[in-house]
Amino acid sequence: MKMEPLRPILFHPHIPEIEYIEQTLLPDIYEVRKAQTVEELAGAIRRLGIRGAPALGCAGACGVALSALVAKAGTFLEFLFLVRSDAERLRETRPTAVNLFYGIDFVLSAVLTSSSIEEAKCNAVDAAKAVIDADTRTCHAIGKTGLSVIPDTARILTHCNAGALACAEWGTALGVIRSAHEAGKNISVYACETRPLLQGARLTTWELLRDGIDVTLITDSMAAVLMRKRKIDLVIVGADRIVSDAVFNKIGTYMHAVCAKAHNIPFFIAAPLSTFDEENSEDKVIVEERNPDEVRKFRGCVTGPELVPVWNPAFDGTPVDLVTGIITEYGIFSLPRDIETIKQLKRGKDMGET
Repeated sequence: MKMEPLRPILFHPHIPEIEYIEQTLLPDIYEVRKAQTVEELAGAIRRLGIRGAPALGCAGACGVALSALVAKAGTFLEFLFLVRSDAERLRETRPTAVNLFYGIDFVLSAVLTSSSIEEAKCNAVDAAKAVIDADTRTCHAIGKTGLSVIPDTARILTHCNAGALACAEWGTALGVIRSAHEAGKNISVYACETRPLLQGARLTTWELLRDGIDVTLITDSMAAVLMRKRKIDLVIVGADRIVSDAVFNKIGTYMHAVCAKAHNIPFFIAAPLSTFDEENSEDKVIVEERNPDEVRKFRGCVTGPELVPVWNPAFDGTPVDLVTGIITEYGIFSLPRDIETIKQLKRGKDMGET
């Protein structure tokens, strides 16, 4: 029986509130929580209750709309100040994933170009819905684009979670895998656990099992030996930001890219056009460093001495020369070769369009 699509973020402007799947509890507990204030939403983003670059774009968009709906202001200028302040609060939650900023700015622009509080509320709601709808269409388009790189029988390695839980629906890297499975291709997946928070183990395997897709869980350090044994045909991962010379994704991605290159295995990124930050380079990107206790502990279990120093970056940069292709809703691109094409597409594309 086909499962209902996963939709990790739902916006209910008539209440108003944002419903979201609390991803820190999976796979043990499936719990839908509600954010009725921007601070509650910001807390969910910071603790990774909501995560994944496209999903953060949707959350940022809905957060600004929520701010517009709940703002208590006597004048339009006071209203704009409150919404701008909430937008900045959301912007500060995660510094690396560029989709968050796109979602915030798209809805904020709709607010700032309005001429009254009531008009701004309506425009904000419409803009937030447009972001979610566009992401849904985009992920399905990415899945169709990616079909061309998937052999009829394929063993695919993926890292972290770039599935429906990380988007409005369907997924990017897992969207390609879902589309291939739906098209009748014989797909099997190796999911890396993704230390330190185990998004691959907790989320990716849960999604794929739910959809009846063959998946095997491995530790991050097992990927290289699988490649050497010729048990991996290609690697597909998502992205949190793509700059002119590097792809930023969950820490550990670079290691897999190096290993794939050494074993002549194609290494693909699946991401929407909104993930490109092509005007910047790797050295300009702030990489989020997270709480050391994410490494020293896990769900109350001690995994390292309390006083040991910890380096805990959330992301790493993979040089573009290690990437076979970037699967988008508009085709498969290569950097730096296609950077002008990408710029032209972005100039002609609106966040609420496909």
